[in-house]
Amino acid sequence: MVYLKKEIDGELFERLLLSGAAKLESKVDEVNELNVFPIPDGDTGENMYMTIKGGVDKMVQEKATTVTDKASALAEGMLLNARGNSGVILSQLFFGLAEGLKGKTVATLGEFAKAMGCGVKRAYSSVVHPVEGTILTVAREAVEKSCEKINPEMNLDGFFKDFLTEMKISLDNTPELLASLKESGVIDSGGAGLVYIVEGFYKAIMGEDVVSETAATVDTTKSTLDFSKFTADSEMEFGYCTELLLQLQNSKVDVDEFSVQTIIDYLNTLGDSIVAFKTGSIIKMHVHTMTPWKVLEFCQRFGEYLSVKIENMTLQHNESVKEKEEPKKKIKRARRKYALVTVASGDGLVEMFKELGADYVINGGQTNNPSSEDFIEAFDEVNADNIFVLPNNGNIVLTAKQAASIYTDSKVIVIESKNIGQGYSALSMLDYSVDDVEKIKEQFISDMQGVTTGMLTTAIRTTTVNGLSIKKGDYIGFTDHVMLVANADKCIAIKELVDKICQDKSFLIVIYGAGTSEEQALEIERYANSKYPNIEVYLTNGGQDVYDYILITE
Repeated sequence: MVYLKKEIDGELFERLLLSGAAKLESKVDEVNELNVFPIPDGDTGENMYMTIKGGVDKMVQEKATTVTDKASALAEGMLLNARGNSGVILSQLFFGLAEGLKGKTVATLGEFAKAMGCGVKRAYSSVVHPVEGTILTVAREAVEKSCEKINPEMNLDGFFKDFLTEMKISLDNTPELLASLKESGVIDSGGAGLVYIVEGFYKAIMGEDVVSETAATVDTTKSTLDFSKFTADSEMEFGYCTELLLQLQNSKVDVDEFSVQTIIDYLNTLGDSIVAFKTGSIIKMHVHTMTPWKVLEFCQRFGEYLSVKIENMTLQHNESVKEKEEPKKKIKRARRKYALVTVASGDGLVEMFKELGADYVINGGQTNNPSSEDFIEAFDEVNADNIFVLPNNGNIVLTAKQAASIYTDSKVIVIESKNIGQGYSALSMLDYSVDDVEKIKEQFISDMQGVTTGMLTTAIRTTTVNGLSIKKGDYIGFTDHVMLVANADKCIAIKELVDKICQDKSFLIVIYGAGTSEEQALEIERYANSKYPNIEVYLTNGGQDVYDYILITE
């Protein structure tokens, strides 16, 4: 059914977001591959999807059906699950949209468009130095130009068609606004992710909702169920966790007009923990019940099953009890004046930061950006009046700041360390004795100056960056966003990187990762010692996955 309406209610809003999230999910890999640097990133597409998925999960649990309630639940979920710069900006876009929709049961087309403008303003304000040619530009230009075309006769299908068209035009133009995109021959990855979300919106408006591919599959990530927990002598106590995907059939119901509330009302007579929503012609449903056969019998009146999963909750209960008991084993730390939270990936790096004085090391980094909620959990754990944060990755800074803005139980100070080297340098000089928050912050920032961090990894595509020709599979070395070396031989590439960053330096820390042997690392240590006899060289096993080597020089 094409929506020839001029209003968006809570049900349609939910439908748009479900379809948009599913469309992005199907394009995650494509978005990831659009990053300017040809490194194993796995960030932009994954970060945006995890962000919007967190919002959608919260939204479908919201029982109130106004567009205000649905948008607010979505925004709350996205803020907590935001990760990476692209995810944070996306969460702010929808947070601003929710603010613009506040107090509305339904939103007219004009009101919704105005709320989208609020989203753009909010997203721009979340970035200290907004850069054009990014997701921000794509959102802003699409809203501005599509809003100019709104007229009294326009329906939702016409508006979203214009909106999507303007987004694609803006996205295609991003290389003209950012030289790095043009040199690498790619469009902006964040902007592309946003376009895919809106493509999902438009599909829903046209009655062709995109359905999540993972929604129809059984979750195989859970641990194997222990059947010994339910024997011939057991009594059923917890019932069955029943999940299904139901394809509505035109031969049984009016698919377009069918209300999922019909199923929800019936499920309320059989059990609890009910989640049910309609995406196009498909119903996704979850319930805890003692009589799953009644659920199946009732729902089959309206369609046929795409998938069914029924599990004895006695087996699940034993696992969940174990999970719930784990947090109780943690002893809450005594309240103190200062604490420090940082981010690292790899057992060796995590241990190194703890030895330097970090109170909590969040497991994360390249390809594994932590969410706002991960930071908030860390803040709770350290339990201090003043919490300093070292993100150690430029793509994590915004997430840390967003978490800091949400958290109210402590004063959180984010020190914008953008790589492991800056975080190491700041931590190595950790000193709270001055007993002044601002002075400690200034000292952290000062200690990060003059540090150079080089990283070596494998190129995932053929391209040109900073004038350097790179072939897929080359070992590439860079510092921050400056590409320095590319070579098919790892040993040659790391030696060239050492030469690029070790001029006039006093010390060099060689941190080798999971993809490098100790023997290879020792060869680099010997090379640095012989080539630069005045530099103190330290070798450590970081255990990090993405980077074969991380070099820290000062």
